[in-house]
Amino acid sequence: GMTAPTVADHARIRRVSERNRSARLIRESISLLSSKWAVDVLLALGDGTRRYHELLEDLSPISEKVLTQTLRSMERDGLVVRRVHAEVPPRVEYALSALGATMAPPLKALGSWSVTHGTRVSEARDRFDARLAARTSRAA
Repeated sequence: GMTAPTVADHARIRRVSERNRSARLIRESISLLSSKWAVDVLLALGDGTRRYHELLEDLSPISEKVLTQTLRSMERDGLVVRRVHAEVPPRVEYALSALGATMAPPLKALGSWSVTHGTRVSEARDRFDARLAARTSRAA
């Protein structure tokens, strides 16, 4: 019949559950930056407050529509703060929020990883593609 779960079974279930929870949290964090221009906006605002047209210039060839969507989405996520100054014409500025600024260390870590290991990724892709091409030509 059925045997009672062992201590090892409980430990494994706990490990898998914790790993799934970690994976979900990491996916959610990555999704904050998954839009094509979010990382660029974050890095641009890391240099300080920017007006809309300055961001548009800094991030060329981004379109106005996409910049607006990206800023709105990042504002919704709490990463960017939008300030409208009561002037004529109104001056609109964007800045990283305190929360957005906390993204800098993980982004820098990813950047460093890419600098250190990027060529290894390219080489692995080339080897894979060469093996695939060799197999495909043999099959033909």
